[in-house]
Amino acid sequence: MNLVDVNQENVSEKGFFCYMSKKKTEGYQRKLRWLKDRFSEGMKLKMLDLEQGGRGFIEYIPGEFAWRAVNAKGYVFIHCIWVAGKSKGKGYGSLLLDECIRDAKEAGMNGVAMVTSERNWLVKKKFPLRNGFESVAQHPPFELMVKRFNGVAPPSLSGDFEKKLKALGKDLTIIRSDQCPYIDAAVKAAFEAGKELGTKTHVVELKSAEDIRRLSPSPYGVFHIVYDGKLLSYHPIGKKDIIENLRHLRNS
Repeated sequence: MNLVDVNQENVSEKGFFCYMSKKKTEGYQRKLRWLKDRFSEGMKLKMLDLEQGGRGFIEYIPGEFAWRAVNAKGYVFIHCIWVAGKSKGKGYGSLLLDECIRDAKEAGMNGVAMVTSERNWLVKKKFPLRNGFESVAQHPPFELMVKRFNGVAPPSLSGDFEKKLKALGKDLTIIRSDQCPYIDAAVKAAFEAGKELGTKTHVVELKSAEDIRRLSPSPYGVFHIVYDGKLLSYHPIGKKDIIENLRHLRNS
């Protein structure tokens, strides 16, 4: 399976795997602009060759620019690694990960890191464990996984997440960035849910890696739905699920 290097010059043509059939949507365009800003920071995006039937990609960046709530300078940080459909079970995930590890070693980095979750949206920890990673920090349902090349101290999670949750107050708050093209539709769904329930709703825009470290109420960083100091979701969900979760919180 060939790998396609996506970069500043070809991203508009090649895309970035997600939302490829919805290129005119605001979510896709936001992600496209976000990527173009990240390539100058050392962002790497590699996809399985679609012409060969490949369905998957990996996105990674130097740790000081990671859009996760981590302190990871000196490490390469993986935002996303995803293999889908008929490409699953063929070793392509490890192929993508090995490419990242090779790049990190060639760049003289201390290792590779990623945030995992046993719930939705992020890779589960069994995958990095199989590939020589170790768990160095936990904030359930998240774990910070690292593959170290030397004895340098591992990355760490940044900040007191419970304190950040409480600081958001009692309103329905959507914390968003442009790192994922699915976020835009999820923000609209959250506003519709808030309107239906008569709940005041507002958005916090995260515009830099520093914003993530400073403001994110979980290690995931780039998206959260929060109500009354509690995390409803860290991944995009629909209006119906948001309403159900809000009603459950109000009645608990």
